[in-house]
Amino acid sequence: MAVYRRGAGLSGRSAMGKLAVKQAAVGVLVAGAACMGVIALILTLVRVRSMDLPVGTQYGMVFDAGSTHTALFLYQWPEGKENNTGVVSQVLVCDVEGPGISSYASDPPGAGQSLKACLDKAKASIPAERHRDSPVYLGATAGMRLLHLQNPTQSVQVLQEVAKMIRSYPFDFRGARIISGQEEGAYGWITINYLLEGFIQYSFEGRWKHPKNGKILGALDLGGASTQITFTPKDPILDKSTEARFRLYGYNYGIYTHSYLCYGKEQAMKQLQAQLVKAKASAQRLSHSPRPLACDSAPPSVSLYCSLTALCSNSSLQGNDLSQPVTHPCYNSGYNLSLTMGELFDSPCVTKPSDFNAVTPVTFRGSGSPMECQDLVKTIFNLTGCPSASSCGFNGIYQPPISGQFFAFSSYFYTFSFLKLTPQAPLAQVQRTVEEFCRKKWTLLKAEYPGEKERFLRDYCATGYYITTLLLDGFKFDNQSWSNIVFQKQAADTDIGWTLGYMLNLTNLIPAERPQAAVGQSPEQWAAAVFFIVFGVFLCLVAIIMQIFWSRTTDIV
Repeated sequence: MAVYRRGAGLSGRSAMGKLAVKQAAVGVLVAGAACMGVIALILTLVRVRSMDLPVGTQYGMVFDAGSTHTALFLYQWPEGKENNTGVVSQVLVCDVEGPGISSYASDPPGAGQSLKACLDKAKASIPAERHRDSPVYLGATAGMRLLHLQNPTQSVQVLQEVAKMIRSYPFDFRGARIISGQEEGAYGWITINYLLEGFIQYSFEGRWKHPKNGKILGALDLGGASTQITFTPKDPILDKSTEARFRLYGYNYGIYTHSYLCYGKEQAMKQLQAQLVKAKASAQRLSHSPRPLACDSAPPSVSLYCSLTALCSNSSLQGNDLSQPVTHPCYNSGYNLSLTMGELFDSPCVTKPSDFNAVTPVTFRGSGSPMECQDLVKTIFNLTGCPSASSCGFNGIYQPPISGQFFAFSSYFYTFSFLKLTPQAPLAQVQRTVEEFCRKKWTLLKAEYPGEKERFLRDYCATGYYITTLLLDGFKFDNQSWSNIVFQKQAADTDIGWTLGYMLNLTNLIPAERPQAAVGQSPEQWAAAVFFIVFGVFLCLVAIIMQIFWSRTTDIV
């Protein structure tokens, strides 16, 4: 019996020893796991940085309803802004089929229907979740300004129909209205200087910043029915009605801007035709005068007759009709254009003669006379009605002296591009090129430019002289400042116009969505924390396995 009890005591002591070892091992593993957890916790709490998550994208659309056509511009910008102004980029340009909306005066629903194809394209280009908060705006320019002068009721009906069409789409419709000439000029100025990084530029440090030596350019816009000049003068603007102020990217800007209605390319060409017709009528009446008037002593009331009579090839025409062609010095020799008085005097930019008859036919016959063409162009400007030549443009309109560099676009570019005078050419070369083009016969021009539409080709001579007269005599550029004008269609691969400038200014009024913040660490710190967490879990698993294994061993013993 004594031997049996001694063996049992040894077995008990052995079991007690194994239990102590097990407890010590498990304790070490648990302590190690706890240490790993503490280290991982410290790593996750130390050097934690907060950062903004990438922002989303906002979209906006602007319809440019011009006098000759309409275009839809789709823009986008990050939801976060730079000093409250969006960094806008152009996504899509859609040209609306057909003429400008002002031509739908007798068919207002047609104006709205014409926008449908471009609205469909914009809808497909914007993510569906962004449709409801994407603003869309239609701004009508000089064509609708003229229609409003002629028939306010029709202009309202046209705008109502285009608004009805836009409202049928799931966008944030901001309105359709006729914008002023000052707005058109100012927004075009914003567009140019934004694209050429005059307001903001992206630095090498990866941040948007205000350029220290950014150049602010002036804007010269020549549309179909109006022309605009906008720039930053050196001296204070005396006529506050010509001043516009903006706050962009945290900076304030004050500019001079003025729009001349009826002095766009198309309306200027119509004015030239009307001048010739009225000069011929004056020549008819004065040819029956018992006492001829001499031009050198003519009173102001007939001064226009004196300057134009030489342009009418047959001043001794009898009768009060226009059966004989009217000589047009700005049309190339050999070109003839026939239209009716109703077609010629269909605009408020030209006043109807007293004996107006809409169905009376008129034929213009080109003579290709450069000097006479230049003289004719000058007659549609009032260059003598300024109280001060140093602070006046033309037609008695206040304008401070021009300063700085200028960007000329729209019809300025299209005309000079055709004449191969872009982006810049010396004034002498411009004048020589226009004169040489005007002297060419029409048959030669048709053979030289077979793909050019006739309605454009016939006007390049007159438009060339119109541009030089407008810039030199009207806006007071000279041979030296002419070199400061660059004629271009685009800047930074983006179309120039008022729409981008409008959208930039609009972003000041659209609240920016607050960016979502995220808490993060460096990749190395995060990897170390993960390692210690995994290692701690591993130690816990080993402790659990040991506990289970030793428990079974003890039970067997």
